[in-house]
Amino acid sequence: MKCLVTGSAGFIGSHLCERLVRDGHEVVGIDGFIPYYPRAVKERNLARLKSEPRFTQHRLDLRTDALGPALDGVEAIFHLAGMPGLTQSWTDFDAYQSCNLTATHRLLEAVKKADRLKRFIFASTSSVYGQFSTGDEIMPTRPASPYGVTKLAAEHLCHSYQAFDLPLVVLRFFSVYGPRQRPDMGYFRFINAMLEDQPITVFGDGLQVRGNTYIDDCIDATALALNAPVGETYNLGGSETASVWDILQKLERILGRRAAIYRESARPGDQRSTFADTSKLRRHLGWQPKVILDDGLERQVAWQKSAYFRPLIAAAKAWSASAAAPH
Repeated sequence: MKCLVTGSAGFIGSHLCERLVRDGHEVVGIDGFIPYYPRAVKERNLARLKSEPRFTQHRLDLRTDALGPALDGVEAIFHLAGMPGLTQSWTDFDAYQSCNLTATHRLLEAVKKADRLKRFIFASTSSVYGQFSTGDEIMPTRPASPYGVTKLAAEHLCHSYQAFDLPLVVLRFFSVYGPRQRPDMGYFRFINAMLEDQPITVFGDGLQVRGNTYIDDCIDATALALNAPVGETYNLGGSETASVWDILQKLERILGRRAAIYRESARPGDQRSTFADTSKLRRHLGWQPKVILDDGLERQVAWQKSAYFRPLIAAAKAWSASAAAPH
């Protein structure tokens, strides 16, 4: 099958492209390299794919560029591209609106009359539920941040295109972690700070609870969505929860050192508790998470300690200094 993955150079997207190629699919990747974090990090994510004859990468901005050539012959689309993160969505709403809504609309318009399309899999988020995201797919959707609002709106936009027989499946991701995690995400920041003997900022009381999804388990479920019934929405999350303090204790054990903690007030819109009831996903697709939290964290720590990873820190620091400099 010929599959297209948007956001192909990102954390989840690059892993998904590798999995689809390994499964024998022809894969077309699209990424706009939006400067949310250093491009060097994304280029490194694609390193293993560059020699794959069944993989083609396009640098395209879904918001503005012509999409037709990249979509030619595509039978399945995994729409993972978007602007992530809660905090920045309060201060740069236009970026979230354009990346999460305008980009999705242009992609939907481009495939509206694609007769060969068998699945359009949209990557959503637990943030559509709001501060308390523990339960199944019938939980009320009450997003508590502009990010969550734009992702829920994008879901509704996708559903509206079922009027044109869009073969839609929605996956709501819950707190994905593991190797290649974005540098703005919590576990990445915690591990890197401990490796560099820097303080870790804990927002609020640290009792925020997350259901944790290891990247391999996330990719397994996302690939299986090719066979999901059209029109369904699925929560995609692991089977273990942990608070911020729980995670820090586990990292202290893995790294053999204490974490230096710096406390700040809670961030607006931050989720208080998340835990996915994945009964429907298990029932429909036979999926279940395999990687326990302790093992997953050890794998992410090993990646962040590796020679493969360390050059990315230099790139991230240079990018941060450049972004902060006056222009």
